Formats: sequence, structure tokens, C-alpha cells
Amino acid sequence: MTGSDTAFAGSIPQLYDRHLGAGMFGPHAAEVAARLAGLRTGAVLEVAAGTGLATAALAQVLPAAVAITATDLNQAMLDCAAAKPALARVAFRQADAQALPFPDAAFDAVVCQFGAMFYLDRVRAHAEARRVLRPGGRYLLSLWDSLAHNPVAALVQDTLVALFPDRPPGFIARAPFGHHDPGRLRAELAAAGFAEVQVAAVPATWVAESARSPAIGYCQGSPLRAELEALGPEAVARATEAAAQAIAARYGEGRLETPIQALVAEARA
Repeated sequence: MTGSDTAFAGSIPQLYDRHLGAGMFGPHAAEVAARLAGLRTGAVLEVAAGTGLATAALAQVLPAAVAITATDLNQAMLDCAAAKPALARVAFRQADAQALPFPDAAFDAVVCQFGAMFYLDRVRAHAEARRVLRPGGRYLLSLWDSLAHNPVAALVQDTLVALFPDRPPGFIARAPFGHHDPGRLRAELAAAGFAEVQVAAVPATWVAESARSPAIGYCQGSPLRAELEALGPEAVARATEAAAQAIAARYGEGRLETPIQALVAEARA
């Protein structure tokens, strides 16, 4: 993990939301929200909420009597989320998941969708989630499974390694898809004080508007962009074009439907 791996700023939030967004993150957001659908009152905290993709699923499923608070390390991501009319009921707050600004036992559930991979200290962040949970509260989090189960991401990674052999970008393999060991995840949650830890591999389908859309999403709408910019003034454009061509060659130019898979964990405080 590097410092740039957690930097979602500038135009990245909007590109991330449009080109990765609901197509890539939506299926597992719905999965996590469905697990909390029985909650009728209380409070839910989402950490590393990004542009509000899982937040939207929670807001749709949970009644108004359930208060929803969404946090993220990057204010630019929260600004993008807060601008969505469907999230008007949500309280947004900039916060580091490793040092949450909330009192003990304040929430009935804590949700983290595809954010734990970016924590510098995952055990500490999980322990913070446990601290703010009420006794018996639920912690639900999703992490991407390996690149072997996420072929578009693997294809983009391989394409960029071939395009820049002297300084191969490693963000995709290192960060979002670099923490897929169920045993390690269980151990980290146990070290944070959680009991009844369950981890399941959950397959889904990513629907994208075109082959170019994931290429833009990864190369311009994620922290991979900083890694590419360091390779020269034309690197981002070259990477985007190469990735788009590789995806189109395998899947076609038009609407894209490809498999994705995540690890979904649930633990009790």
C-alpha cells in the first residue's frame, strides 16, 4: 500500500462513480443491504462510503426510522455522494475509519463495502467498528476476491504491465484485489474482538455500458491514475486506450456483462 492508493480527488470521484459505480459495486451493495433489511429502528454507520453506492442501497432498503451516517477519508468522494438526491436522508461526515469520531456503542450495524483493502491498519479499523457497535451489533464488509475471479480487472492489470514493462503499475493487484485471503480476514476480525465471523464468496455480474467504460474507470477514476501520471504526460491516455482495446478484443465493443466476485464477511460485536 502506498499513500497514493487512498487518494480519490480531483475528477476521480465523478469518473469512478460513472464508470465503475453501480455496475461494478451495485450487486454487492444490494447483497449487504438485503442482510440489514430486517432492521426497523436504530442507527447504521457506513465507513469508506466513497460516492455512496452502498449508501444508496441502504437508503432504499432501510426505513426512515433507521438513521444512516456515511463517512469517508476523502471529502471529494463524500461531496459526490451528498449531491445525489436519493441520499438526502443520509448524514455525511469526513472521517478516518481507523479513528472514528463517534462514541462507544452508538450504532446497530457498521457497513464497509470495498474500503477495508485501503486501510493502513485493518485490525485497528475493525476494532473501531466494534467499538462503535452496540452489544450484538453487526459488522458487514465486502472485499474483492482475487483477480482470478475478476477477469476485467485482471485483463487491465496484465495490459498495463505489458504496456509499461520497465515500471509496471501495480495498484490493481496491490490494493483493491490484494486482500482476498478468507483466513487472514477471519484472523483480523478475531484480533479486533469480533466473534461469530462468517466469510462467503459471493459471485455477481458487472454490467458496463461499453468496453471503454471500465478502462476509463480504472485508469482515470481510481488511484491508479496517480501511478500512471508518474510515468509521463501521455501515460494515462495510452493506458486507457490499451485497456479499452484489450477489453473490446475479448468481450466486444458494446454493452459488457462479465463475472465479478467478492468476499462478504459478517461478524457480531
